[in-house]
Amino acid sequence: MKVKVAVNGYGTIGKRIANAVMLQDDMELIGVSKVTPDFTALLAQKRGIKIYTNKQKEFREAGIETQGNIEDMVKVADVIIDATPNGVGATYKELYKSNGKKAIFQGGEKASVAEVSFNSLANYKQALGKSFVRVVSCNTTALTRVISTLDKSFGVTKIRASIIRRGSDINEVKKGPLDSINFDPPKSPSHHAEDVKTILPNLDIFSMAVAVPSPLMHVHVIYGELREKVKSDDIIEVLSSTNRIVTLSAEEMGIEGTGNLFELARELGRHRSDMPEVIVIEDSIKTFGNEFSLIYTVHQESIVVPENIDAIRAITGIERDAIKSIEKTDKSLGIMKGKLKA
Repeated sequence: MKVKVAVNGYGTIGKRIANAVMLQDDMELIGVSKVTPDFTALLAQKRGIKIYTNKQKEFREAGIETQGNIEDMVKVADVIIDATPNGVGATYKELYKSNGKKAIFQGGEKASVAEVSFNSLANYKQALGKSFVRVVSCNTTALTRVISTLDKSFGVTKIRASIIRRGSDINEVKKGPLDSINFDPPKSPSHHAEDVKTILPNLDIFSMAVAVPSPLMHVHVIYGELREKVKSDDIIEVLSSTNRIVTLSAEEMGIEGTGNLFELARELGRHRSDMPEVIVIEDSIKTFGNEFSLIYTVHQESIVVPENIDAIRAITGIERDAIKSIEKTDKSLGIMKGKLKA
């Protein structure tokens, strides 16, 4: 029996999660919600995706068939993926709860909205059987993937992270910054460190962030300390052996920045040029005894998609083993691991 999944919010993240659900053999996408009868709604309809909205009149006038309102959608689902804008998801929690439905929120919501903040590699078991789970943000997902992987192999004692955030997503045409590097926020630490600690509570981590005028990816510059001495090759080997992490030599592949990586995604035939893997730049990995530094990139539009799919399996209990779920998700979505070479 397939789990019936609804996606509340068909924007940057929601449409990607909806597509991913449709590729799973143990899930069924029963519908998505939309607020505006725009081109994404028209294209969803052409793909056979059922649309629910609280503005049915406007959608009918635009020639878009709807199946009912958002509450109607909630009632026919087993699990709701809440992909509404930051801060909006919490307002729907009572609707989910009153209908006896499980829900998965995104990182734009406060951690208190859910019983567990979730990352597939770090704490899958903690989400088993829960009613409300929060998949952490794109930056926190990347940080947690890398840190938890290194911690399992070497023991992480300290992390200091500088986060260079993209200014806006490609579709956010009214958002900036433009011709400016913004302090994001000017006070330190940034929220990312505390968010990581909702999953890795005992970690000594500090983060700062700026936002730059680019829509393509985030970049993380990491310094850390481990419990043992390591070599650069040791770190490369561990990271490249982990699901959803890819390493590459920028020098060997002629990669100079995130624009090249975006083009790489196109050349790989990725839908929407998505790169849900953390891409670690091998050339940046340096070790000094038990200290290390590295740089990696984060495609903010797609990195949390596989985590949402795993979270569905965890809260419904249809797969209790983290690795089995991760590998099933990655195979269905074509997610890579290992050393990427031209």
